[in-house]
Amino acid sequence: MLLRQVLELFDYLDTPAADGGMVTALLKERGAAKVHVETVTGEEGDTDCITVLIQGSEGKSSGGNAPTLGIIGRLGGLGARPEVTGFVSDGDGALAALAAGLKLAEMNKNGDILKGDVLIATHICPDAPTQEHFPVPFMGSPIDMTTNNEKEVLPEMDAILSIDTTKGNRVINVNGFAISPTIKEGYILEVSNDLMDVMTRVTGKLPAVFPVAQQDITPYGNDLHHLNSILQPATATNVPVVGVAITTEQPVAGCATGASHFQDVEAAARFAVEVAKGYGNGQISFYDEKEFQHLLKLYGPMNVFQTFGK
Repeated sequence: MLLRQVLELFDYLDTPAADGGMVTALLKERGAAKVHVETVTGEEGDTDCITVLIQGSEGKSSGGNAPTLGIIGRLGGLGARPEVTGFVSDGDGALAALAAGLKLAEMNKNGDILKGDVLIATHICPDAPTQEHFPVPFMGSPIDMTTNNEKEVLPEMDAILSIDTTKGNRVINVNGFAISPTIKEGYILEVSNDLMDVMTRVTGKLPAVFPVAQQDITPYGNDLHHLNSILQPATATNVPVVGVAITTEQPVAGCATGASHFQDVEAAARFAVEVAKGYGNGQISFYDEKEFQHLLKLYGPMNVFQTFGK
């Protein structure tokens, strides 16, 4: 159960003074091995990019060879001040990722040490811009997507869960969270059975999987429609990426306040923690490597979809 972590972090983040320093102090106090914060300035403001390392007993950071899971909290911003007051729906991805990081840090400090390292990355901005999007407005970001990926998609990550509020659409119609098929090197692969098993265990429900269009896994800025930024990490790495979408039955604007459902954020964070437990042990796979190699042999590389194309 991660409800305490979610509520505690929400109080830290639901303020105009929210910054990386506040969160860093909390995470280090609770057992995080390393926390790095960097203030990055873009055309529409600045944000604190934060990276948290939870060291595993056989993780690469300590000379081992257990695989490293990346948990990325995707968002434009935690707030849209001064346009609206308070924590916005778009901030749920960061809240879930940081709650997972806080839980893992506490576990580590208490002696429940995972085998592999876990890296959590997100950014903290209480006053991000907004932007028009159909059917409801999105949050913008003070930094562009290329910079965002540079700060959050780290070379040490061997697989990535990208958690993002995904409520501004009509294609996902469930309250809770849904996962994507695995995205790797421009391919939309089959949904991981291992991840669906974890999702069923965490939620007590049938797994929810959201549809992915080809343009959703292309980079922002190419004049194509994207569901949102949840799968943008896949444009910046060749490791497998799975989106974890925090969802609602009806479209909700990313800049809406009072729209965070703590039970859904907690479930997404708990899912990430459970995946971290199994991934570092080699018990969870995001894709079938043998089948992927056969796919490449038959149809060739699809890395062009990670680029801006022709």
